[in-house]
Amino acid sequence: MTDWLMATSIGFGVLGLLFMLAGVASARRRRFARLSLHITLALACLACGTVFLTLQLSLQGYRALTREDLAATIYAEPIGPSQFRVTIHLPNGQTDTYWLAGDEVYVDAHILKWKPWANLFGLHTAYELDRIGGRYHLIEEERVRPRTVYQLKTDRWVDVFALRLRYGWLESVVDAEYGSAAYFPARDRIAIELRVSTTGLLFRPLAKAF
Repeated sequence: MTDWLMATSIGFGVLGLLFMLAGVASARRRRFARLSLHITLALACLACGTVFLTLQLSLQGYRALTREDLAATIYAEPIGPSQFRVTIHLPNGQTDTYWLAGDEVYVDAHILKWKPWANLFGLHTAYELDRIGGRYHLIEEERVRPRTVYQLKTDRWVDVFALRLRYGWLESVVDAEYGSAAYFPARDRIAIELRVSTTGLLFRPLAKAF
């Protein structure tokens, strides 16, 4: 998906450069009507290239989603009352370990859903894991017990999810206000898969705990 966006961005950039060169040639020949046309086309192409480049940069870290995919494999082991250690393995090979407080493993994600017409250009539903934390069974404990949460997403200069929340006009292109969360009891040793589909996150226990 992002390769296509980058190629399109480069294509518009090259066209913009060619029109700029043509504009310079028209200026030297004092053909001002052609100069105006070439400059207009150059600016239009460069603007389109910038839009596609911005989309490409904003989608770094998101994974294309066309079915139920494995988002992570998680192992949890209690280390004390309402305390447990979690090791999370991501599909890209990244592995991290966290100390969490609570009774359950909690994970949430951003689900990026494009409008149907955008699918024609190769833009399909994508997701990015956002946070992992501990969750208590009782609301009263959530209010007074220690809270633990860690960031899973990748920091980037431009994030289309954040842009959608800030700019209402992007509603016609992408619906990025959809967040999803799942949690699973962790009072005993567990080995679970975190799965994601177009309907959101879900946990599936593995056959054997570690």
